[in-house]
Amino acid sequence: MKQASRILIAAVFALLLGACSYGARNVARADLPAPDTTAASGAYEGATDYRIGSQDLLEISVFGVSELTHQARVNSNGMINVPLIGGMMAGGKTVPELEKELGARYADGYLQNPQVTVFVKEYTSQRVTLEGALKKPGIYPLTGKTSLLQAVAMAGGTDEFADLEGVVLFRHVDGQRMAAAYDLRLVRRGELADPQVYGDDVIVIERSGSKSAFREFLRSVPALGLFLAL
Repeated sequence: MKQASRILIAAVFALLLGACSYGARNVARADLPAPDTTAASGAYEGATDYRIGSQDLLEISVFGVSELTHQARVNSNGMINVPLIGGMMAGGKTVPELEKELGARYADGYLQNPQVTVFVKEYTSQRVTLEGALKKPGIYPLTGKTSLLQAVAMAGGTDEFADLEGVVLFRHVDGQRMAAAYDLRLVRRGELADPQVYGDDVIVIERSGSKSAFREFLRSVPALGLFLAL
């Protein structure tokens, strides 16, 4: 049984090392590239291709008309309630698309050449999964730009069994599932960059003494932000 386990670990180790050496993107660095989904990759950079989702909190304003400035929470059906206009669909639209539609609605009998601005105040449609040696593992909404340390804090921090050298971040990039290994101690001390996390990321914190094949791999390489295709 032990021999079979060692063979399995060796096979996984060889596979992952091969992945590390294949292609220019599989190199040591402090973070993973942004994910594939426009919803995740654009959410925190002000990109215009972010698509509004359920439970996002929007701040809507009309230049020169302070009475129309308000916040609107997108409901589970993608709808928001807007002064003078009433209910309208926001879910699935980009910010510029929603601004254009609101402007057209206000121009239709209410205002002349309205300049509407929409700001996504909370990106609660974006969620991150935290598993392993945490006090409160689970799925948490990202309400703004969030780092690895902040995500761990959302789950109540690590528990007493956590192996801080065994922190793995999973993400889909260029159609592949990729992983990055981090030493949380170095991140906390500022010796390693605190990477940004995105919607649909999965963060796994290994337990001390873990004998998993992936944990054996982590023990065999410096956990300094190495990322690889799986």
